[in-house]
Amino acid sequence: MSKSPVLWFALLLLATGLFTLTGPVEKTLGANARIVYLHGAWVWTALAAFLAAGVLGGLGLVMRRTNLQRWSRAVGRTGLFFWITYLPISMWAMQTSWNGLFLSEPRWRLAVIFAISGLLLQIGVTLLENPAWAAVANLFFCITLLLALSQTQNVMHPPAPILNSEAARIQVFFIGLLALTLFTAWQLARWWHTFEGIPARSPEHELE
Repeated sequence: MSKSPVLWFALLLLATGLFTLTGPVEKTLGANARIVYLHGAWVWTALAAFLAAGVLGGLGLVMRRTNLQRWSRAVGRTGLFFWITYLPISMWAMQTSWNGLFLSEPRWRLAVIFAISGLLLQIGVTLLENPAWAAVANLFFCITLLLALSQTQNVMHPPAPILNSEAARIQVFFIGLLALTLFTAWQLARWWHTFEGIPARSPEHELE
C-alpha cells in the first residue's frame, strides 16, 4: 500500500470530499460554507507545496543535491495541480458566497496569472530535463508568488476569514480538512517523483 501513491491519492481525495460534506454550517452562508472551507484548504495546500518546492530547490542548489532538486520538481508540479484546480473551486465559492462571479477581484486575477505562468514554467523545466533548472524555477516562482500575494489588495475576498472566525468548531474542522488535503498533496508528489526514474527517497532522508 505504501508503494501505491496513486491509490492513496484517490482514497484521500475521496476522504476529503466526504469530510467536506460533514463541515459545520455557518450563520450567513449555511451549508454553502462547506465549499468555502474546501476552497481555503485547497489554496493553502497549493501555497504550502509551492513553498516546499522553493525551499527544496534552494537547498538542492546550495547543497548540490540532485535528489532534492528532483523533489523540488515533483512538489512544484503538485503545487501547480492544486493551484489550477483551485480556480474552479474558487468560482464555485464565489457563486455560493456572492451570488455571482466577480472575476475582476484582484486575488482571482492573480490566481489566473500564476496558474498560466506556473504551467508554462513547469512545461519548460520538464523539457529541459535537468532538475537544477526546476530548482531555480521553483525558488523564483515561490518568491514571486509570495511577494505578489502580499501586495495584492483584498476587495471582496476577506483576509483569512476562517482563522479570524470566532467559532472554534469551524477552525478545528478546517485544520482537519487542511491536514487531509496536505496528505493528499504528499501522495501526488510521491507519484510525480516516480517519473524521475530513481527510488522515491523522501527529502528528509536526502539531508541525512
